[in-house]
Amino acid sequence: MSRSGVRTRPVAVLLALGALAYTAWVLELVFQTGLDPIQAYVSELAAADQPLGGLFRATDLTAGLLVLAAAACALWRCDRRRWSLAGWSGLALFGAATAVDSRLPLSCAPTADPVCAARETAGLVPATHTAHAVSSSLAMVGALTGVVALTVAARRYGWWPLLGVRLGPVLVVLELAATAWTLASVAAFQAGRGTWALGAGQRLQVLVVAVWLGALAVSVGRERRAWRS
Repeated sequence: MSRSGVRTRPVAVLLALGALAYTAWVLELVFQTGLDPIQAYVSELAAADQPLGGLFRATDLTAGLLVLAAAACALWRCDRRRWSLAGWSGLALFGAATAVDSRLPLSCAPTADPVCAARETAGLVPATHTAHAVSSSLAMVGALTGVVALTVAARRYGWWPLLGVRLGPVLVVLELAATAWTLASVAAFQAGRGTWALGAGQRLQVLVVAVWLGALAVSVGRERRAWRS
């Protein structure tokens, strides 16, 4: 097949749709969820006891499967250089873990419900809480790997100027800062020291990932040098 860009188009479309689905949490600005977006985990929107939990679990599942499909397709056809393989593998992990995460919802919202928080501290919540923490952590590791590695690949190999030069480095710095904020806030909350605006930090974290995925989708759709003939 010639380098016409035909085979890159499905990857770009899947990434763009995945980025859109991954921003479904912004619907909390439209619908009354009862959760404070400055304090609450994003995943609490999808908790089993939340009125719109089913909607947010469905959008997380959709986002994960779309990104996983895009990454799998890219791994099959992409240039086999180190940073490229690491980046697409990271996105595959992110997509798979996000899809699994949606099937392991929290039973309640600990930042909004003191009883839920107390039960979680005492280990009286379902095992899905622990499993959810593991899958969420894997999704974060995958996202960070993908964001950093593919941005480095874009710069090092001369691909995707939008991602490698203009937008990517800024998003990498923002993502690292938002991740540090989120981890510090989670540690503070678990130690009983408040939330440290946990919700705001985590929402910034997932928003940056979504914007970066959108930038990657545009870049893949425009550029063809990273793809084998």
